Amino acid sequence: MYFEDLEPGTTASFGRYEVTRDEVIQFASKYDPQPFHLSDEAAATTHFGRISASGWHTCAMVMRMMVDNITERRQAGLGSPGLDELRWLKPVYPGDTLRVETTLLDKTQSRSRPEMGSFRSEVKVFNQHDALVATMKSIGLIRRRN
Repeated sequence: MYFEDLEPGTTASFGRYEVTRDEVIQFASKYDPQPFHLSDEAAATTHFGRISASGWHTCAMVMRMMVDNITERRQAGLGSPGLDELRWLKPVYPGDTLRVETTLLDKTQSRSRPEMGSFRSEVKVFNQHDALVATMKSIGLIRRRN
């Protein structure tokens, strides 16, 4: 799949990521060691109520699902210059199963690099109850066919 194949308005639903307690604690221990990401006791006195995944861990899990989707679709991806409007809307807990829905918003040919273009997608992340837990606008770089 190349730049020319992208159609604004296209939607996709993909991924299945099971959140485990061990992974939540391991990620938090290394990257976001706030108490409510490390123990139920510490989280009990917060609005989380129990141990929850770091928002950055949620982003990492989403990235995994996105890369798996890119690989499966054989997309000629060239990475990303970033994202916009990241929001963590609901806590992600051990035992949750996450999935992703995307909508392609627009695409732009590069003026300075004719071999590539970019595209923006609205990304929504849901848990197993179809509750929206995170949103972001993703920017991707992709090869042109010719």
